Amino acid sequence: MKYIAADFGAGSGRVIVGTVRSHSTELEEVHRFPNRQIRLGGVVYWDFLSLFEELKTGLRKAFCKYDDIVSIGVDTWGVDFGLIDKQGHLVSNPVCYRDLRTIGMLEKAFRVIPKERFYALTGNQFMEINTAFQLYSMVLANDSALQVADKLLFTPDLFNYFLTGRTLNEFSIASTSQLFNLDKSDWADEIFEKLNLPRRLMQKIVPAGSVIGELSDEIVAEVGGKGVKVIAVGAHDTASAVASIEASGDNWAFISSGTWSLMGIKIAAPILTEEAMECDFTNEGAVDGQVRFLRNITGLWLLQNLMKEWEVSGIQRTYAELLEEAEQSDFASVVNVDDACFNNPANMGCAIQTYCVEHGLQEPQTQGEFVRCVVLSLAHKYAEVKQLLEKCAGRKIDTIYIVGGGSRNRLLNRLTEQLTGAKVVCGDAEATAVGNIKVQEACMKKY
Repeated sequence: MKYIAADFGAGSGRVIVGTVRSHSTELEEVHRFPNRQIRLGGVVYWDFLSLFEELKTGLRKAFCKYDDIVSIGVDTWGVDFGLIDKQGHLVSNPVCYRDLRTIGMLEKAFRVIPKERFYALTGNQFMEINTAFQLYSMVLANDSALQVADKLLFTPDLFNYFLTGRTLNEFSIASTSQLFNLDKSDWADEIFEKLNLPRRLMQKIVPAGSVIGELSDEIVAEVGGKGVKVIAVGAHDTASAVASIEASGDNWAFISSGTWSLMGIKIAAPILTEEAMECDFTNEGAVDGQVRFLRNITGLWLLQNLMKEWEVSGIQRTYAELLEEAEQSDFASVVNVDDACFNNPANMGCAIQTYCVEHGLQEPQTQGEFVRCVVLSLAHKYAEVKQLLEKCAGRKIDTIYIVGGGSRNRLLNRLTEQLTGAKVVCGDAEATAVGNIKVQEACMKKY
């Protein structure tokens, strides 16, 4: 049997056909496409219509090539959502978490609900991009979209809806929203009530490994796949990535390394202490119902932006060439990759240089120095977060599994091992697809 993993990242999407063997998962990428952020009328949107069309193209290619595909699973980034009206139509393209509408929302929300109470209810790291604050910004702006909306679907749930016609919210993606209570495994009603958020929009929460339904007749007519099931996998891409790791014991941590770096551990119950809150840790759902206790770290976003800027300026360098140059550099300035100045600057190179000037650090000049600065800074951040994880969870971390695209970055992995003192094990670069497919296989075995 074969399975389709539809994996949507912040920069690109892939449709992958997977076959599970006794000791491995074989993957074949049948379609890859860009994921664009579109600025229109002062708002930053995701182009969901284009993404769904690309998904259909990928499905069509897969069904044309294979006749033994049994299911599909969709995973995406967290926190973002689309709204559906009473007629079942998409109200508008989903707004991107990098839009500016949530600036200042944390302070405004904390005037209504103290941050300590917020954390006790949800256990989520406080980030203005979280769903709760996106919704609150819409409420305060009296956004007309909320008046016509009938359902809120997180991004992977939105894809699943247009594939099957079924509306639901999957557990792991719901847990990224700062609207979900992990202790009760249900929506945190107190937050909806006090912030006047529309609780009526939220859907039934289902665990990863649930069958949502079959491809609709409309979709089958376009792409094929009659009778193929759509499975709720770890719909948050990090949940799927962590599901790919085969590790025993408790003394290990993970880093899902991509545009974002998500570093954490798996635990049985959320850690909701003041210490965990002050250290910016978040508690999110894992595919087995446990908790991913982790920190969101700005990851390769800085390097990705630098490479785009260099490409626009006519400088064509491969990833491998840049890393080799960085290997030869002894540049030692370390920036705080989580500083707000790196969130969405007009020019990343200028932002890094400005940060260095303001903090009395040597400025990078060459491409090798810029790359070295970013990679070294990430490794320092990993070492810092490792210590905080050990402190908050009361356990020693002696092994770090790095999965995702960053697992191929030998310089970053070597510096991470040096600075953390933990053994680094490089997992699958396609960990998200592997974990996605593993959940599908386990579900279909029970079905």
